Amino acid sequence: MTTASSIDAMSATTRSAEHTGDVESPVAGRGNDRRKSSDKRRMAIEATIFIAPALLIFLFFVVWPIIRAVQFSLYKWKGFGPLVDFVGFQNYITVLSNEVFQGALGHNLFIVVVSVLMQLPLGLGIALLLNRKMWGRGLLRTIVFVPYILAEVIVSVVWFQLLQPKYGAIDTILASIGISGPAQGFLGDPKYALWTVMVVLTWKYLGFAVILFLAGLQGVPEELNEAAQIDGASWWQTQFRVTIPLLGPTLRTWIFLSMVGSLQLFDMVWIMTKGGPANSTTTMVTFLITEGTKRSNFGIASAASVILFVIALVLALVYQRFVLRRDNPDFEPRKKKVQR
Repeated sequence: MTTASSIDAMSATTRSAEHTGDVESPVAGRGNDRRKSSDKRRMAIEATIFIAPALLIFLFFVVWPIIRAVQFSLYKWKGFGPLVDFVGFQNYITVLSNEVFQGALGHNLFIVVVSVLMQLPLGLGIALLLNRKMWGRGLLRTIVFVPYILAEVIVSVVWFQLLQPKYGAIDTILASIGISGPAQGFLGDPKYALWTVMVVLTWKYLGFAVILFLAGLQGVPEELNEAAQIDGASWWQTQFRVTIPLLGPTLRTWIFLSMVGSLQLFDMVWIMTKGGPANSTTTMVTFLITEGTKRSNFGIASAASVILFVIALVLALVYQRFVLRRDNPDFEPRKKKVQR
């Protein structure tokens, strides 16, 4: 009787605990597992619904064209008819051994380096000045940013007219102060054409650098500048010792975007010079456009596009590996081993 009473008491206690939630019953545990599984399935379905459209667009407009470009690059193809004349890697050999393409690659690398060297100090200096409190600061920021929002076609056509020899506005202004420009114009002389394009590029894209740097400056704590000034640092010392080092992630991101954009440069060069004179401003994109549209060498043009893609991809991966990774919160620099 005592044993039976004890068993009944334990059963009643267990039921009470199950009712109050102190002890989870097997049935309740299975119910929770089913709910968790159902929640996971629902989240997976929702993620698929939201990701699928973007993924399909990416596959259709990015992955598929890359695959087709690689396929075309292996054939001698004029843009119509079936792909029957398979030449393997001959198109790649032709492109890489072409002096015009080699010059175009050199021009792209030149644009990458000079864009950074010209726009970085100018953009950073203007951003630091416009970050100070002054009258008309908002208007000045707008004026600096306006060229960037203009379409490349508009900018190219306007500057093409301004740079016309003898009767263009630039030559007229120079003549008024006793300076004569090149007889063929700045865009018609191989010695000045590429540098002239660089000046126009700097004018066009400087506003983007300034706005990006200004956005980065908003994240610099004002207390640090005040503390530096209290310690006796001048305004310039504060910028070089405090502000610019903290602006490092923004500067590195801008340099990456500038490099990628310089490799893909096409619009302004094509409208202003079409790669001339004497191929002095040819870029890799203008080269492949010329081969594809004017000479109907779509196999060679495709090979050039694949080479451009590989160069941009390798450059981006190398920059990410050695430069941008330091901006990752999980990045830990390697410690040098101390030799005993």
